[in-house]
Amino acid sequence: MYLGIDIGTSGVKAVLLEEGGAIAAQATAPLEVSRPHPMWSEQNPEAWLRATDAAVLGIPSVLRAAVKGVGLAGQMHGATLLGADDKPLRPAILWNDGRSFAQCAEIETAERRTRAITGNIAMPGFTAPKLAWVRNEEPDVFAKVRTVLLPKDYVRLCLTGDKASDMADSAGTLWLDVAARDWSDAMLDATGLSRAHMPRLFEGSEATGVLSAEVAARWGMGRVPVAAGGGDNAAGAAGVGVVNDGDAFLSLGTSGVIFVATRDFRPNPARAVHAFCHCLPGLWHQMSVHLSAASCLDWAARLTGVDVPGLLTLAERAGPASGPELYLPYLSGERTPHNDPSVRGAFLRLGNETGPEHMAAAVLEGVAFAHADGIDALREAGTQLSALSVIGGGARSAHWGRILASVLNVRLDYLEGGEVGPALGAAKLAQIAVTGADPAEVCTRPPLSHSIEPDPALAERLAPKLAAFRAAYGAVRHL
Repeated sequence: MYLGIDIGTSGVKAVLLEEGGAIAAQATAPLEVSRPHPMWSEQNPEAWLRATDAAVLGIPSVLRAAVKGVGLAGQMHGATLLGADDKPLRPAILWNDGRSFAQCAEIETAERRTRAITGNIAMPGFTAPKLAWVRNEEPDVFAKVRTVLLPKDYVRLCLTGDKASDMADSAGTLWLDVAARDWSDAMLDATGLSRAHMPRLFEGSEATGVLSAEVAARWGMGRVPVAAGGGDNAAGAAGVGVVNDGDAFLSLGTSGVIFVATRDFRPNPARAVHAFCHCLPGLWHQMSVHLSAASCLDWAARLTGVDVPGLLTLAERAGPASGPELYLPYLSGERTPHNDPSVRGAFLRLGNETGPEHMAAAVLEGVAFAHADGIDALREAGTQLSALSVIGGGARSAHWGRILASVLNVRLDYLEGGEVGPALGAAKLAQIAVTGADPAEVCTRPPLSHSIEPDPALAERLAPKLAAFRAAYGAVRHL
């Protein structure tokens, strides 16, 4: 069996995969995000370790004893700063932290080739601007930095003693020459760092080390190999077989992503499209990224005093395009296509007749409209999409699926086990690292559960609201 561990934002998930690809067991442990100031988003790295232990130990011991390899996936971009003793110097700054917008401009001024080297526009979500912020605002901390690791790679260090990362996750730092799949000395120099601060680079399907004796004993397994793994989206793609040119998925997790695998490096920074390495050799990918997706449902459920299933019931009761209400899902700013960490969410066009069901419906539509902006940016980059595999917790709602398919004008394919997410891909990468199997044989698409085709009539009813949504961004962005 193979163990996949996903260090997410809201929790850690552990998934145990059988040799033939069936899921034998899974367990989760929650995490919390700290927001000490506006636009800040942080976590204590030690919380990742506690949650990882809890998730893994939540799998029956008799199954853990059969594990042959471990793979890691995780939230991207997080800046985990370590001192000479390899201990964190401060809380990790997360992917949805927006404080370093000014430093993005500083980096692109210091290194004029930033977009050519990295294939991406400098954004506050990436790791490099966070380090530039620490250098400017916390110089005493910056002076002590000896190593910078991404969240899953800090967990790796504590599991194996190795400072290592994979190409896909590292591509999101803004320090990687993404076409060359190597650290860029020029980009590191732009933030006052060098290769000495960086982990060793591996393809996601390569082993980086083995579990320490202490961890292996605590988990009740051998000192098995640990695969490099991938950033959450690339690992999620490996899990559902999005590993060939043109394959694509829609992820409806805390954030929302449209991910397209490509056989070559095809950047489009002008529209805030991400272009990163895939977690398998010889592949890259494009992404449109939306900082709030299913998290909007959690937020709206709290506001309306129901749980998420209750919110979905309210929205379905109202029906799509049932009223004029608009929701802008920018709770943490937005990436594609706006690259705007400062814009915030809003309800608009509310009236005396607006009820909780109308607000619930507007939330589902608003997230769908944001993804329509993203898919348009991908299409402008020359990417043709006719179908998307759906993964993440939001994949459970067929009603939301009908809205999304119609707004995006693509078929949505729902896969059996598609809600498992990046941990599944991490386990598959571990299997490849241990067995040397062909990725095409391991990273296969799970069985199709059902599909939702676009509804032209529904798309026509939602089109005026989509147009109003797009106009609303320009109206609220400076408020």
